[in-house]
Amino acid sequence: MDWKVFSLIFGSVFLAELGDKTQIATMLFAADKDVSKFTVFLAASAALVVASLLGVLAGSLLSEYINEKYLQYIAGAGFICIGVFTLYNA
Repeated sequence: MDWKVFSLIFGSVFLAELGDKTQIATMLFAADKDVSKFTVFLAASAALVVASLLGVLAGSLLSEYINEKYLQYIAGAGFICIGVFTLYNA
């Protein structure tokens, strides 16, 4: 395993998820006294694993047809569009 790549991906995803609506939703579920905290943890973890799996599969599939450099441009443009949309609606 390439620990440098692992650390980069872990750090990027971890920072992107901090304070995200996913984390807030998880905190709200965990705040319910009638719900097992272990169940909340397992369900939230499984959801993130499946979402990551979909991202890996989509990236692998797209990289077979589209050059990696163009995928980076498309992802960057997508993030910019989301940012502009968010600022416009704020």
